[in-house]
Amino acid sequence: MLFRTERSEVKNLGNINKGKPVSIVAIGAGNRTNKYLEYVKQHPDKVKLVGVVELNDIRRHKVAERFGLDASCCYSDYREFFNQPKQADVVMVCTPENMHFEPTMMAIESGYHVLLEKPIAQTLEECLTIGKAARKKGVLVSVCHVLRYHPYFMKIKELVESGELGHIISINHRTSVGVDRAAHGFVRGIWRSERLSNPMLMSKCCHDIDFLLWLTKTPCRKLTSFGSLRWFKAKNAPEGSAERCIDCGVESTCPFSAVDLYQVRRDWIANFDVPVGKTIDDVIETQLREGLYGRCVYRCDNDVVDHQIVSMEMESEVTINFSMDIFTLKDNRETHISLTEGEIDGDETRLRVRRFRGAEETVYDFSDLSHQPFHAGADLAIIADFIDAIRTYSEKVGLSVNAALKEIIAPAIGLSRRRSNIPKNNLAEFCGALKDVDCSELEATQSALSEIDAKMWK
Repeated sequence: MLFRTERSEVKNLGNINKGKPVSIVAIGAGNRTNKYLEYVKQHPDKVKLVGVVELNDIRRHKVAERFGLDASCCYSDYREFFNQPKQADVVMVCTPENMHFEPTMMAIESGYHVLLEKPIAQTLEECLTIGKAARKKGVLVSVCHVLRYHPYFMKIKELVESGELGHIISINHRTSVGVDRAAHGFVRGIWRSERLSNPMLMSKCCHDIDFLLWLTKTPCRKLTSFGSLRWFKAKNAPEGSAERCIDCGVESTCPFSAVDLYQVRRDWIANFDVPVGKTIDDVIETQLREGLYGRCVYRCDNDVVDHQIVSMEMESEVTINFSMDIFTLKDNRETHISLTEGEIDGDETRLRVRRFRGAEETVYDFSDLSHQPFHAGADLAIIADFIDAIRTYSEKVGLSVNAALKEIIAPAIGLSRRRSNIPKNNLAEFCGALKDVDCSELEATQSALSEIDAKMWK
């Protein structure tokens, strides 16, 4: 998703130096940041990391070491960073979800283009405020919905867009979060609370909602939804259980055991920070005894749902059934699309296309993608596209709002662009050549350019 303004409104893009790498500062240095920064590492001719902002000392130092950043380019507080003169072309915001809004707004006000990790913010009001500010300031804000860049989902989009199977009638889409991922991130971990992150459908499933809207290309006109935190509550804790898995009398049979997940199977430990002088085993032991991730799943401070169903009717009359479930060993997305002349179904590994006439069937195999890092290259592709968007606009669009309006208005009112008395940079001075009524209309037009299209947002 891009808060892309009209070309005449993008007034800050021309500041990027031609032939030089786009400069970027990372705010947040967790898992997602490091995935995206792989592109920076692979393409130093296109983009350069010039700074990092991260509260966690271990993560900040790792990024600084990896990219050879001087200590003066490293900050523990984004407010301190934004108090400095503008240092780069782009700011990448990959902070926790409850800390998206403020640094994004500060970046926009400072004139940075923003690559923003999903979801945009915690409230609709904050989302709209970010969009309005970006348009007013003339910067690009791009949201990291990486499924749009994943080969499997791109193929679905291509098949639908081709029109060979007619028009979409209905879509059934299921997201299986998987018990291990859910217990780690959405019961014990950082996405366990709506206050600390967002509702489950935003924290985990905004990719899915974006994918469905991407396919249908029409707003939703009717919606119903049901879901709850059904199971991971204290009242459902088995007899003999304890506050921590390592002390639990029923741990050996519990399907949600932290001891089994982290210490035995050693899954989901890549995101644990390992201090200097410690080993990953030391960190796992500490987590099990005193950290977030050693807690009993029935005795956490979680409040996000563990299952949910959403039904939508789009303005195009397409109906969508979307479900999210964590009580499954699967960790994938399954989609079935009914069209007027055929159907498409897949599970991220295999995509099957069947036409009604002649019962023709085509199967696309994506099984090799499950072993490929960075969401099968989608993480890198979204960075490449964002950098390309900035480059393209920078090279082809250099007009400010003032300049664009002058180009349109000057001939219409009989003023030659070659006249020396026409101000070059200030629309207010230029408006002095107009009548009062013309000025009023012009101001109204200019104001309208800064407003978000409500129908688009719908």
